[in-house]
Amino acid sequence: MIDDVWTALMVMIFSYTLGSVTGAYYVVKYIAKEDIRIKGSGNVGATNAGRAIGKKGFLLTIAIDAVKAWAALYVTGLIFQGDGLFILSAFCVLIGHLFPIQLGFHGGKGVVVYLASALFLEPVTIAIMAITMGIAYAVLRKYTLSGFIAMASIPITAWVIGDSFIISAGLLLLLLIVLISHTHFIMPKHRR
Repeated sequence: MIDDVWTALMVMIFSYTLGSVTGAYYVVKYIAKEDIRIKGSGNVGATNAGRAIGKKGFLLTIAIDAVKAWAALYVTGLIFQGDGLFILSAFCVLIGHLFPIQLGFHGGKGVVVYLASALFLEPVTIAIMAITMGIAYAVLRKYTLSGFIAMASIPITAWVIGDSFIISAGLLLLLLIVLISHTHFIMPKHRR
């Protein structure tokens, strides 16, 4: 029991620490010498990095945020066994990304971390998500709504094709956290 607690604690600390490395903040700080939190939307994510410094900022941010998720999951799998620890790692990377301690708990929205985690844990889910995105966008012609619908296909696909209830339930939990972080898109704030 004590070993399990220490294992979980190590995974949590390591994954949160990696998650706190918010790509957009460091890319914009390094390239433009500016704080992304006071640029554009103020969001510490790839889209705002793209607004601040262009395609290079967008792509570098995606790369950093994806690699940190993969690194946390890879190291977790290298040292420890169990789907529950994979989900704990992905959860803590996401929480670190959303609430990085060194940025006053003001981070990104978590989409790249969610997608990178899904790609690592159940790669086929990303292919199905891409197809779902294409169909949803062709029908709805709304990029953000189509994206949310496509992301929602990930835990469903993981449940249908995967062999781990823990992975599919964990991906659903991550999705819910990402959706909550985007609530101003789902229910826009009224301007006074």
